Amino acid sequence: MTISDYAAKFEDLFRFAPHYNIMEAEEDKCVNFENGLRPNIKQLIGFSEIRNFPTLVNKSRICDKDSRAK
Repeated sequence: MTISDYAAKFEDLFRFAPHYNIMEAEEDKCVNFENGLRPNIKQLIGFSEIRNFPTLVNKSRICDKDSRAK
């Protein structure tokens, strides 16, 4: 599954968890997203500790694209 597919599915399922759709839960949402990433991407992204969801998704896409190019 590509990061774009994963992010879309993640967002679709998160609508069933309304307590994560508030600003105070942004960090928890990012942690949950990171936990579902492939290990090679999670390792690269995890050190950054990105806690803004759109930024996290974008950086994950970049890492995924780079790893597929190799």
